[in-house]
Amino acid sequence: MALIDVLLQVGVVVVLLHLVAYRLVVTGRAERGQGLGWRPPGQVVPAGRQMWQNLTTVAPTLGVLAAVLAVNKVVRDVGVELSWLIGINLTRYIYLLESQFVAFVQSFANPALTAYFGFVYVFGYTFLLTFPIVAYAVHDDARPLRVLFGAYILNYGLGLLCYVLVVAYGPRNFMPELVEPLLYTNWPQSQLLVQQVNTNTNVFPSLHTSLSVTVALLAARFRSVYPRWLPIAVVLAASITVSTMYLGIHWATDVVAGVVVAWVSVVLAARLDRESMKRLRRRWRQRKSRTVSK
Repeated sequence: MALIDVLLQVGVVVVLLHLVAYRLVVTGRAERGQGLGWRPPGQVVPAGRQMWQNLTTVAPTLGVLAAVLAVNKVVRDVGVELSWLIGINLTRYIYLLESQFVAFVQSFANPALTAYFGFVYVFGYTFLLTFPIVAYAVHDDARPLRVLFGAYILNYGLGLLCYVLVVAYGPRNFMPELVEPLLYTNWPQSQLLVQQVNTNTNVFPSLHTSLSVTVALLAARFRSVYPRWLPIAVVLAASITVSTMYLGIHWATDVVAGVVVAWVSVVLAARLDRESMKRLRRRWRQRKSRTVSK
């Protein structure tokens, strides 16, 4: 199976998950009379137009995110050599800290759990990162979308910095006699996909964990927007976090570091957005006062 076939398979499943979640989380909220944000009758903006307005509003932030992702891709391709030159190899220290904890997690492995955690690691993760973009884009307040993109930027930026400064092999590579690569065993063609976004020495912190926890934290912060999204995001984030260890990809240390990155990213993104909005309001008031004085 070629990479394009794997991408198509992931795309189809994720689109189906989007349709179900949109019906449950977004459309269901409107049908209960809560709408996508209250407006007087006759002033409801169609979802497509609202999405365009919000994406236009957050275009600068989206541009920064695209640039960070591009840099992230380049550094992942050439940064391994740089990491070996200036980075610190923490693999042995991580092993001394937690020993065979990941092997203990895998001791509970069975076909059903392997299928579930393999599914959430690939399909659930992709859905969890992309659905909030759609859901927040059709809400009448652009702030959740701005903070989401800001938190993504910080996640990738902090993760990229750590990947350059830290060399760390995952448990399946460091102790293959004890930890089995269950994802590849259960779904061999997934290697085609994982190899595009990861290398053997880029495991600290776990970006699967940090980005998943980021979405869950934002779902809690903006729970009044989509109350039904919060439990879905929390369950998926928890499942993805456990899957990184169950599948032998990350150490528990990587997971803890990922949670810290998520928390820092959300707090900073919310604060930066708040300060940015304050500056914009000050400029607007100054411009208005100058216009009135004339």
